[in-house]
Amino acid sequence: MKIDRTKNAGRNIVFGCMLKIYQIVMPFIMRTLMIYYMGIQYLGLNSLFTSILQVLNLAELGVGSAMVYSMYKPIAVDDKKMICALMKLYRTYYRVIGIIIAFLGLCLVPFIPKLIKSDVPADINIYILYILNLSVTVLSYWLFAYKNCLLDAHQRTDVASKATLVTNTLQYIVQFFTLCFLKNYYAYIIVSLAAQALTNILTAVVTTHMYPDYRPEGNLSKEVISGINRRIRDLFTSKLGVVIVNSADTIVISAFLGLTMLAIYQNYFFIMNSIISIVTIIFAACTAGIGNSIIVETKEKNFADLRKFTLIITWIAGFCAICLLCLYQPFMEIWVGSELKLNFLAVVFLCIYYFVYEVNQLFTTYKDAAGMWHEDRFRPLVTALANLIMNLLMVQFWGIYGVIISTVISTLFIGMPWLLHNLFTVIFTKDQMMQYVKKLLLYVAVTAAAAVVTYGLCSLVNVGAVMQIIIKGVICLIVPNVIYLAAYHRMYELKQTAALADKMLKGKVTFLKKLM
Repeated sequence: MKIDRTKNAGRNIVFGCMLKIYQIVMPFIMRTLMIYYMGIQYLGLNSLFTSILQVLNLAELGVGSAMVYSMYKPIAVDDKKMICALMKLYRTYYRVIGIIIAFLGLCLVPFIPKLIKSDVPADINIYILYILNLSVTVLSYWLFAYKNCLLDAHQRTDVASKATLVTNTLQYIVQFFTLCFLKNYYAYIIVSLAAQALTNILTAVVTTHMYPDYRPEGNLSKEVISGINRRIRDLFTSKLGVVIVNSADTIVISAFLGLTMLAIYQNYFFIMNSIISIVTIIFAACTAGIGNSIIVETKEKNFADLRKFTLIITWIAGFCAICLLCLYQPFMEIWVGSELKLNFLAVVFLCIYYFVYEVNQLFTTYKDAAGMWHEDRFRPLVTALANLIMNLLMVQFWGIYGVIISTVISTLFIGMPWLLHNLFTVIFTKDQMMQYVKKLLLYVAVTAAAAVVTYGLCSLVNVGAVMQIIIKGVICLIVPNVIYLAAYHRMYELKQTAALADKMLKGKVTFLKKLM
């Protein structure tokens, strides 16, 4: 089956962005209502349980990624029988995974109080709340979750975005009234449970309509199943590493610094993660296309694509990091007040963390698209364990700063160099690696210079908080992009990026022609 990678990527990005912006604005409103109607400790509880359930999701073992990767070739050659058999295996795995998560989750119930230092709201039974959150996770596996693999492998995640948009609208309407009038956090979580079920059912109905020939039936050979299982085993360490990095910070802060500090940190992280989720749409929209390109194109073509995507991501990540650096504190002043703000040094560390995360995510996207999990199986675990050890040590001396720094150090000095080596050993050539690293360091240097200049200009603004955000926002919008354009305008990568954008926009933006 011929897949139009550019068209599908563009469509996925558009609908994905619409959904993500919606999912940022509405949870932001809910978060604000929770702070003012119920108290900030509830945010800390919600973040803690989310992190615990991320650990439980290790039972998924990367099954989804392995199954989607296994579908790339059958879809390319239109092997419907193989696709149906893969769906059947995927359904079986997810049913078992749901049972495992339910069992392990119940086993953790007695230990939940140990993970909370203080500040538990008096009217909350943490056991009941935890069971409700656990139910949401388990339900996500049992209700037709396996059908999502068809959308992912066909590069049609825009369909899932539309279904989620509908169900989220209903969810937020009900939760709004729950917070404002009932002020009942249990009811708030129960609504999430119902919305998850509705999302799965609606997505399954639409997927069945789009791909009526694909049904979970047939059997795979022992060799194929063995290959998939081997890929899942290789994915486990990667999955474990990601979970430790994402969850360790939250759990360590809760255990050592309390729910209030966790909620303050999570307010900052919510803003940063909202931006990450938008940029992730680009990665998710392109992963299937990159996987298809790795199979059918030459190494030179794929390396040229990597250079192009690196410029795009470092430009976007650098711009967003600079905006965070300049706008974080005045925004927090308006949103939650000065008493719930972190020190500016923590903001600097968070901005560095954000930029490093986005660049590393690009490398991870190529790794996943190429199915390069066996070669990369030890790196995520070593990186995560280093992060966890530094977390436990540094939080006792430097508090919240130590937690953020440990994540940056482990990713920047262990995870990224290792992953780069693996990429240029398997997908590209080692001769290309030094050329790529030099260009990447140039992007980092330009971003750092743009950050210093932009923050210096923003620091001259001394007006009220609202006008401060507006003026600084205009400065952030203009200055970094002018610096980037001046630094990169003669680069081959920028010309290729302009050509790609021109193709996706069907030549409607004349400015792009000047860059090509």
